[in-house]
Amino acid sequence: MTRLNFILFFALLACAMGLVTSQHKARKLFIELQQHKETAKSLDMEWSQLQLEQSTWAMHSRLEQVARDMLHMHVPETKHIQIVTIEKSLNEAK
Repeated sequence: MTRLNFILFFALLACAMGLVTSQHKARKLFIELQQHKETAKSLDMEWSQLQLEQSTWAMHSRLEQVARDMLHMHVPETKHIQIVTIEKSLNEAK
């Protein structure tokens, strides 16, 4: 009888240790998941800010200002502007 009690005691001890170990692993994984969620949230915010910055830098008025100030370009007079359509350029190529 005492032998059976010892076997059951050690089985109970092994189950208890397994439970504690699995709970500890689950808590560590949950903490890691939360950290990854925070990282994903901050990266998503940074991505939104970069998209906004890109759209700001690519605005027509910004490009025109850079072309005027840094490259010393200017808008041509209307008499020097030619509009070329696709059909017209295809007919001329033939």
